[in-house]
Amino acid sequence: MDGEELTEQETALYDRQIRVWGAGAQRRLSKCHVLVSGIKGTVAEFCKNIVLAGVGSVTLLDDRLVTEEAFNANFLILPDENAYAGKTVAEICCDSLKEFNPMVHVSIEKGDLSTLGVDFFEKFDVVVIGYSSRATKKAVNEKCRKLTKRVAFYTVDCRGSCGEIFVDLQNYKYTKKKLDETVECELTFPSFEEAVSVPWKPIPRRTAKLYFAKRVIELFEETEGRKPGECSLSDLPRVLKLKNELCEGNSVSENLIPDSLLERLVSGKTEFPPACAIIGGILGQEVIKVISGKGEPLKNFFYFDAEDGKGVIEDISH
Repeated sequence: MDGEELTEQETALYDRQIRVWGAGAQRRLSKCHVLVSGIKGTVAEFCKNIVLAGVGSVTLLDDRLVTEEAFNANFLILPDENAYAGKTVAEICCDSLKEFNPMVHVSIEKGDLSTLGVDFFEKFDVVVIGYSSRATKKAVNEKCRKLTKRVAFYTVDCRGSCGEIFVDLQNYKYTKKKLDETVECELTFPSFEEAVSVPWKPIPRRTAKLYFAKRVIELFEETEGRKPGECSLSDLPRVLKLKNELCEGNSVSENLIPDSLLERLVSGKTEFPPACAIIGGILGQEVIKVISGKGEPLKNFFYFDAEDGKGVIEDISH
C-alpha cells in the first residue's frame, strides 16, 4: 500500500496530520481501500473519520431504503423526505461523504453481503461490518481469511448506549516506541468464530459483561430468525431463559450477565448519538493505526457503555 508519493494537493490538504503520523503513513492511507457495510449511527461516524483522514477509497454497501428509522443517529442522512425518497442508505450516505473530502473516492456496491464470493473482498484492505447477524460476521470473516493477502476485518454494533467492536488482523506486525528505540512487535488474532466460541468458565470474571450479553442476544436473534436489532422488551423473558441455558451449559453463575443489561440491549433500538461518536471514533482510530502500521492495535474486543462512561479492551482468545 506504499505506492506513489503524495501529490502536492494531498500534502497541502493533509498537512496537519502528516505532522502527526508522517508522510509515509499518509501515503499508505491514500492507497487504502475500505469496504463498509451496515451504515447506522456508529458506522456513519466511522466513515466520516476515515474520509477526513484521507483514505484512498470507501465503498458503501447498504441496500435498505431510507426511512425515518434509518436517519436515527445517522447525520449523513438529512431528515428531508424529498431528498431521500426511493433511495438506499448507501446512496444517500455516499453523496454526503463526498462533500466531506472530494479527494476520497466514495462509491456504492449493491447486493447481499452474506452471499458475496471470496473474490469480491480481494480488492479491499479493510472490511468493516456493521449491525450484521452472527452468521454473516462469521462468513465474511472466513472469506477474508481465505485471501492470499491480509485484510483487516472489523465488526461494530451499537445498541442504545452500549457498543462492541471486534477486530481480526490475523498475523499482524507493527512498530511501537519503547524508551528511546522503536521495536517491532507481532500479534496473532483469532477469527470471529473462534473468539465467540471460547468457553465462558476460563474467562476472567472481571471481563466486560457486554461480551457475554452480546453473545446471548446474537444467539437469540439467530435462533428466532430475527434481523440484528429486531428485539423488543416483549422478548426479554425468552432472552433471559436463553441466558440461563447458556450459563448452565458453560458452568458459570447466572449472575455473570445482569438481567438489567440484557433488558437495555433488547430495548435499545435507538442509538445514543454520543455513544456512536465515541465508538465510531475509536474504530476510525484503530483502522488508521493498522493502515499506517504505527502503534499497538486493540486485541480483539472493545466495549463502551455510556452508563458508566468506560471503554474496555478485552482479549478473548483460546
